[in-house]
Amino acid sequence: MKKPSSSETRDELRPEYDLELKRPNRFAKRLKGKSVVAVVLDQDVADVFQSSEAVNELLRSVIKAMPSRPKKRAS
Repeated sequence: MKKPSSSETRDELRPEYDLELKRPNRFAKRLKGKSVVAVVLDQDVADVFQSSEAVNELLRSVIKAMPSRPKKRAS
């Protein structure tokens, strides 16, 4: 079987991905050096919290209330 040439395997953007419309991330400075995971809350849950800080505070209290687990050993 013949290997495809590099021009045949090169990824090309689809026409609908118009990079002329791109904008810089206005939140990049705030997030620099932090771990960020995008989480989408259901609307009923989001209605309870006023900010991401409130969500984090609750999650930290839940973590503290959880029974401790033995730490994993590094291999």
